[in-house]
Order: sequence, then C-alpha cells, then structure tokens
Amino acid sequence: MKKIVTLALALAATCLWLAPTNTVQAAANGEELFKQRCSACHANGGNIINPQKTLFKANREANKVTTVEAIIDKMRNPGPGMSKFDANFLPDSDAKAIAEYILKTF
Repeated sequence: MKKIVTLALALAATCLWLAPTNTVQAAANGEELFKQRCSACHANGGNIINPQKTLFKANREANKVTTVEAIIDKMRNPGPGMSKFDANFLPDSDAKAIAEYILKTF
C-alpha cells in the first residue's frame, strides 16, 4: 500500500511539474505559428490589407473580436482581403495557440 501511495504522489508531482512547461511551450508555439502563418500581413500586429482592422486591442474591440473564439472565427471565416485558415490548413490547437498569442501580445 505504501508503494502505491508513493507512486501516486510521484506521478502527481511529475504532472504538476510539467504543467508550467507546457504552458510556456504553448505560448512559444503561438508566437512561432503567428510568425509562420500571420506575420506577412499582420507584422507587429498591423494589417497591410486593411489598416482599420489591426490586431491591437482597440481595433479588435471596435470590431468585436475580443476572445480566443472570436479570433478563431475570423481565421475560419475572414472578411474580404484575408485568406481563409480552415481546420485542414490550420488545426484547432494551432489556431487556439495563435489566438492566445494575439490576445496576450497586441
């Protein structure tokens, strides 16, 4: 019984130890994915196609794009001038990482 408790505690400690690393990796992944997929048109949070629709908080709020879900919706169903990033091209996990990066950064 003592071995089982020790093993369970070791496993729990390992999971807790890995969680922050995964969060850091996800943030770094979002930045890297943004650079690969978005920065050609949205360098430094701007918008070379439509300067009224930057990724900066004020513009996102004005356009009602203030959540991860709303950003992903714009990726999946963009307006004129923006390429569509469907789930076959950009998996949901990558889209979420990019959206979280945008909210944190701009």
